[in-house]
Amino acid sequence: MSKWLVWGVWFVYLLACPCSADAGFWKKKKKGKAEVKVELSEYDKLFKGKRYETAISEFMAVHKMDGKVYLEYPLRLMGRELLLASTTTVSTDNTVCTNGYKENTPLHVRFTLENGMVQLRKVNAWIAADGDKEKMEQIIRQNYSDPVAAAYKVLAYTPDSLAVVFEMTGMFLNEEPQLSPIPDESGGMKVTASYNGNLSSVLELKAFEDNVSVKSRLMYNYSVTYDRMALVKDQPLNVEVTRTLLLLPEKRMRPRISDLRLGVFLTQKRYLSDRGEEVGRYTYANRWRLEPRDEEAYRRGEPVEPVKPIVFYVDTLFPEAWKKPIREGVLKWNRAFEKIGFKNVMQVRDFPRDDRSFDPDNLTYSCIRYVPTGVANAMGPSWVDPSTGEILNASVLIYNNVIEMIRGWRFVQTAQVDPSVRGKVLSEAVLHESLSYVVAHEVGHCLGLMHNMAASSAYPVDSLRSVGFTGKYGTTPSIMDYARFNYVAQPGDAGVKLTPPDLGVYDEFVIRWLYTPVYGTTSIWDEAKVLESWVDEKADNPMYRFGRQQLMGRYDPSAIEEDLGDDPMKAGEYGIQNLKYILARLNEWIEDDPAAEYRQQLYDHIVNQYYRYIRNVTYNIGGIYLSDAKEESFYKRYRPVSAEIQKASVKWVFEQLRDMAWLDDPLVLRKFPLGMASSVNLTEIIGKQLIASCSRVTLSASLAGGYPVGDYFNDLYAGIWVSAIEGRELTAGDMILQSLFVKQSEEPMKTMVGSRVGLTDGDCPTLLDTWCYGLDPTGMTERYIGVIRQHELSRFGNGYGWQRVVDTRALEEMPTYYLEAMFKIKRLLEEKMESFTGKEQTHYQAMLFMIKQVLGKQAGMN
Repeated sequence: MSKWLVWGVWFVYLLACPCSADAGFWKKKKKGKAEVKVELSEYDKLFKGKRYETAISEFMAVHKMDGKVYLEYPLRLMGRELLLASTTTVSTDNTVCTNGYKENTPLHVRFTLENGMVQLRKVNAWIAADGDKEKMEQIIRQNYSDPVAAAYKVLAYTPDSLAVVFEMTGMFLNEEPQLSPIPDESGGMKVTASYNGNLSSVLELKAFEDNVSVKSRLMYNYSVTYDRMALVKDQPLNVEVTRTLLLLPEKRMRPRISDLRLGVFLTQKRYLSDRGEEVGRYTYANRWRLEPRDEEAYRRGEPVEPVKPIVFYVDTLFPEAWKKPIREGVLKWNRAFEKIGFKNVMQVRDFPRDDRSFDPDNLTYSCIRYVPTGVANAMGPSWVDPSTGEILNASVLIYNNVIEMIRGWRFVQTAQVDPSVRGKVLSEAVLHESLSYVVAHEVGHCLGLMHNMAASSAYPVDSLRSVGFTGKYGTTPSIMDYARFNYVAQPGDAGVKLTPPDLGVYDEFVIRWLYTPVYGTTSIWDEAKVLESWVDEKADNPMYRFGRQQLMGRYDPSAIEEDLGDDPMKAGEYGIQNLKYILARLNEWIEDDPAAEYRQQLYDHIVNQYYRYIRNVTYNIGGIYLSDAKEESFYKRYRPVSAEIQKASVKWVFEQLRDMAWLDDPLVLRKFPLGMASSVNLTEIIGKQLIASCSRVTLSASLAGGYPVGDYFNDLYAGIWVSAIEGRELTAGDMILQSLFVKQSEEPMKTMVGSRVGLTDGDCPTLLDTWCYGLDPTGMTERYIGVIRQHELSRFGNGYGWQRVVDTRALEEMPTYYLEAMFKIKRLLEEKMESFTGKEQTHYQAMLFMIKQVLGKQAGMN
């Protein structure tokens, strides 16, 4: 610390709480009888006669004067890398701006000094180089240099000439779009806002050992629209934000090369070599810096505390009953760390009440925040050092209505077994274990783990009815799966565990891979070989399989949300039996509900859960199992669901479509408001999904062992037109499906005239071509990075190629199959029309007319 800064410490102490001062820097010296004025420095002139506030630390000083922010930045830190983050602290509409949340990834920046100007440069951290150092530095300097985002005039040097003063108020107000607290959309709503600089202001300054923070009040006029309908129009929005400027460590953490067979968040890198090799991409695994306090003891196998534990601070605003399960959800992860030799890694503390330096919105504190909105969810974002993937900060945001979500899950998935979830209020024990699970899942994200949607498919369905099996393994090998509670357990399955494990074997393995120190290696690439061998040992064990979350192309039925077990048809059967059991007792179990509002809420959960069971089976149709396994592994990169399973799945779905009357129980529905029967809505939704599966079936059929498209159309025909084929009574569901099928046939048949059906120009796309995506820390949205070819994705350490929707037009013969189906249905109806009577005959006549219209148009007859 310079002498000037040391002097400043006691001076600033006088200015605290909050402070202002009148700086009088004119000094007088007596020389005999005459007074001589001492010339003021530029530094003194800057503050002379001004009232200002100052925050100062070993890192730097920051001043607020006349509503402006001045940084006193040390010359020794010029060129050092920093993060500049913006966190919402207070808002007048938390459905738009969530307190405690960083709307955008922090800026990675550094300051440089040139020609009397301080330049703020955005660091280009995604380029790495190998080879002749001087040569590669020149290549990077010429092609990937750090761009200047802003420049500030040097106003003065400090009296000791160790720091420069410049004004950068705009960066702490609204100058940088990437620091804006206003999202483009929120919960499906579009948000637009205009900044009002006249009403915005800087509020507070703080300085710490490695960062400074500036709190500002930003004023906007904002509008919110949903599906072009205005929900809020040109209303005032006040947001207080805390901007943190954090100095990144000079000694960086050793990065760890990723293995795409494990689901961890990634930091993208691009690799250059002076050997003329292809420019390549690879990724670092995001992780906290975890180092043993006593390395020698650690090497001896003794439990050791880390140099820096991972500490989460818990918001004091949480309901009192939530605090204990929140704490427990964080501390669950210590079990995984203990297995790799660390103790007390995860720590939980309440927000300090008497520590004025604590600020939950400062980037240096990881916090669990209470968000009192009607959202039924929680999330766990984190932020990293872009150079290494070191996690520096993480947050868990728990929304108020997460309890509603838990209550709905527990009722529709476990009420058949557990009487304690059959009322309007969850018991303390159920609330505790359920909320603890939710928090542990989000903390897993904060530790670097992504969703593993394939985990639950490792368990045979009937194992979930075993007391011994579920007691040991829970419902899934990974708490990072979307496998909630045990909907397979049947009434009478006493003692069966209904919840996921505290941590599954997969979770413990990923923690081992991420955080175990690897000694005796000379480079990150040598270390990667050791870590790769660990994954090789587990590669053929389904309990350690990672299945990416499918957000664009959804092909793998073993890696989906809200499922249990290895057979969605069998699991669905168990689940549907339970839903029928629960619905039949809904009026009996729910009392003190005169307006039936709570029963209707639970009924909606039942309908949604039933839809999930059917949806899970529809993913079998045209399904392709995907894996990132090596070539010699038991698992293949892609393998179609067998034709037998796909055919059985079509049959199973049609059986459900013909057996939905139980949903429309008049004893339950009699007090509900007027609305369309759930069976009708579901039939239309599922019917559309069945028909839309044609493209997936086409792709699957192109692989050995797939379900032939012709067989699929024959099965669709048999399932949709069974009432006419077998002379069964026509139901409302039959009418919906038949109309959908005929209407759907018209569009693809338009391509019958002209060139070969569906043939595309240019090269046929690779069947499993991919896009490379980098997840944001939330794991909830994707950000486009660029296109990478399939062969590049197979390389070790390159991260994930997120499966997109594959263009199958070059393979499709849909018009042919639809044409064949139309002629087949036409013949059927013409042959059987005389046997139909009443409304059935009217319906089938309408269908026949529509079919003739479609056939006539395509043949050029009309």
